[in-house]
Amino acid sequence: MHPTLSRRGFLGLSACSLATAGLAPLLGASGDAHTQLPPTSPGMDDPDAVLLNFNENPLGPFPEALQAAATSLPRANRYLFGLQRELTGLFAELNGLREDSVAGYCGSGVALDSAALAFTSPQAALVVADPTFESVAQMADAHGAKVVRVPLRADAAHDVRAMVAAAAEAKAGLVYLCNPNNPTGSITPRADIDWLLRNKPAGSVLLIDEAYIHYSDEPDTLDLVKAGADVVVLRTFSKIYGMAGMRLGIAAARPDLLQKLVLFGMNSLPVPAVAAGIASLQNPQRLAERKQENATVRAETIAWLASRGYRCLPTQANCFMVDVKGEGRAFARRMAERKVFVGRSWQSMPNHVRITVGTAEEMAKFREAFAKAMD
Repeated sequence: MHPTLSRRGFLGLSACSLATAGLAPLLGASGDAHTQLPPTSPGMDDPDAVLLNFNENPLGPFPEALQAAATSLPRANRYLFGLQRELTGLFAELNGLREDSVAGYCGSGVALDSAALAFTSPQAALVVADPTFESVAQMADAHGAKVVRVPLRADAAHDVRAMVAAAAEAKAGLVYLCNPNNPTGSITPRADIDWLLRNKPAGSVLLIDEAYIHYSDEPDTLDLVKAGADVVVLRTFSKIYGMAGMRLGIAAARPDLLQKLVLFGMNSLPVPAVAAGIASLQNPQRLAERKQENATVRAETIAWLASRGYRCLPTQANCFMVDVKGEGRAFARRMAERKVFVGRSWQSMPNHVRITVGTAEEMAKFREAFAKAMD
């Protein structure tokens, strides 16, 4: 039994690793170890390799974030919990939230795992879209919860009505919605999210993953946290902020829900990452610049693919799904032979491959390799 944390006690706490006994190594639905790192391919570490496979931001951290991280290094011999509270407090202030509604995490992965542990069980199922980011489903499956996968709509949005029906039938404890969705980059309109929240089973929690929200034109859902709804909203600095390798994320929820989450993993955050996160939040003007650059390069690439007869799903993220008219894994291998490393395909969409949006130069190399791989 975990002790109850006071409001002051869990303010600003972070999670970098799960503190749960008997759950490692974890096996997901695929049978692969949940803790296993993604495989690397020959040539991926070469300086001339084009990496379009993990939805990383090729631009890196903001200049201000780089400076803040470097300045913080002499103090990195300490845990600096006060700096962590500064990060979560700033995020709360900027978004009109209570400070005890925000916690820091090492990226989003641990928060997703913690949500699965906190809100699903053999008696409380998880409902997710198909395809979507699998982390929460893998953890729910690993500790005995039923996972119900609901296909996306024809427009690649979440089918919220089908998800509500599935949640009611399966007695779901958690419904996961990634918006924009990973891997498709597609958005689910806010009106649909509000409908899902109103109609989900009483007592279940809606987990909204907003890793890519800054790339889209959709409003965020932090106002639902402020209103005290049954939601947990996740953010990460890994995408538009360009800090994937620094591992920093945020969970926001009503205090009683957040307490259930943080009890499954608490630790200190990396000092340079926290310093960089604070600097990133203090320079919001960079977001519009990066959003526009990503949208321009993405649109040019999708238009080029369309001109050659290859259809992409609608997207508002730094990735898109292209139908390669054949087995996606074989296409990825042909691209890798040309040192362009793309994402993978999903079981429910075997002919679609996820492509990360790189720089204009990288996407020019992608187009060249694509043309040769398809000849």
